[in-house]
Amino acid sequence: MNNGLQEVIALMLLFIIASAAVPLLMLLLRAFWPKLGVVWNILAIGCALVAGPIVSYAVYGILRDNTVFMTQIHAVFLNPLFLLCGSYLGVYFIYLLIRFTVYDRDK
Repeated sequence: MNNGLQEVIALMLLFIIASAAVPLLMLLLRAFWPKLGVVWNILAIGCALVAGPIVSYAVYGILRDNTVFMTQIHAVFLNPLFLLCGSYLGVYFIYLLIRFTVYDRDK
């Protein structure tokens, strides 16, 4: 394997491990400090309120300019605020799935 492919594989493994570790850490911290659950929820609401308009504006710009190409919409991924909010929402979603699985399994 060449060096570039090894770096890509290592980065993908890091993302996969972090995608599991961060939600587990959130759940562990919430177990020790229950008020953190409210903080996680407020952060998720804020991120949803930020990411939604960014996507809406990107779609509006594409429709307004009549540049409906598959590659045009991907320009939204160049927005660092969207990436930050979207990545937190992804981690938060996994956290919720783990939380519901652990705490609501007997209901």
